[in-house]
Amino acid sequence: MVQQVIGDAERRVLTAFAEAMPGPVLVVDVAMRLVAGNAAARNLMPSLKTGDPLPMGIRSPEVLDAVRRVCGGGPAETTQWVERVPVERMFEVSVAPVPLDTAGAVAIAVRDLTEARRIERMRADFIANASHELRTPLASLLGFIETLQGPARNDEAARLQFLGIMRDQAQRMSRLIEDLLSLSRIEQTQHLRPQGLVDLALVARHVADTLAPLAEETGARVTMEAPDGAVVVGDRDEIIRLAENLIENAIKYGGREGGAPEVRVEVLRSAGEIMLRVSDNGPGIAPEHIPRLTERFFRAESSAGRARGGTGLGLAIVKHILARHRGRLTIKSKLGEGSTFSASLPDA
Repeated sequence: MVQQVIGDAERRVLTAFAEAMPGPVLVVDVAMRLVAGNAAARNLMPSLKTGDPLPMGIRSPEVLDAVRRVCGGGPAETTQWVERVPVERMFEVSVAPVPLDTAGAVAIAVRDLTEARRIERMRADFIANASHELRTPLASLLGFIETLQGPARNDEAARLQFLGIMRDQAQRMSRLIEDLLSLSRIEQTQHLRPQGLVDLALVARHVADTLAPLAEETGARVTMEAPDGAVVVGDRDEIIRLAENLIENAIKYGGREGGAPEVRVEVLRSAGEIMLRVSDNGPGIAPEHIPRLTERFFRAESSAGRARGGTGLGLAIVKHILARHRGRLTIKSKLGEGSTFSASLPDA
């Protein structure tokens, strides 16, 4: 490809071509200097200006080598570009020659694969985790059934004990499946913002009353401060589920060893928002665990969570409900001083 100067008219055509593309597109001449680029490319590579050498914006050897080959007259190529800092990102880069009347040029189209790869990894992890969570109670059930059919066939005491354990394991699987279905339903409608009106104070009091038997069983003391008229825009069933998960977690996990949980539920107003705040006096959460609490199946104390019947999906459901309602979740905790979970929703 003979190096020639790209004229102004051709430069305008190339710029219009790049701007018409939804993703980042660059056009370079055969000397690998930037001729044109669109807004998406400028956002991705803000330091690269018209006339600059391409390596000032892209430092990937694989991409630069592909551009050199195409600039030298080679056919179109596709390669990958991985950025490690400040966060890991992955791109697919397509490089193709652009035939012009007076000079040669090369178009570089960039497609961001980061989100697609993240979702792919999340889906694989989700399937692996769900399979693992179901495998344990299933193995337990099968083991007890085989025992009851064999050595404990005529052992009345063992039969009663094993049936109680089997019921607990079956209930655990039922809760897990119910949470998985809830999460799936919320994700399917996450793009549709709710339009109903819900009194968050009434919901908080209703949920606290519903969970009174659990509080009595664990010895938890639940105090409530929820003034009337705290109306938010939302889906009532999902808001109830959100409140249930936050208050139930505090009742189950909020107490320190040897002491009963002290749970405080508050409904507060702030600028344009109404907040449901649930605090406990529990052991607290280590700082490194807090960012991961809303991940599916993540448990800061894995064995304790399973022992209390947790599925590891409660806070993931809370996060997705708040995302659908354009709300946010704030978690504050110190080891030995308890935890506070605050769910903020738009004020109606």
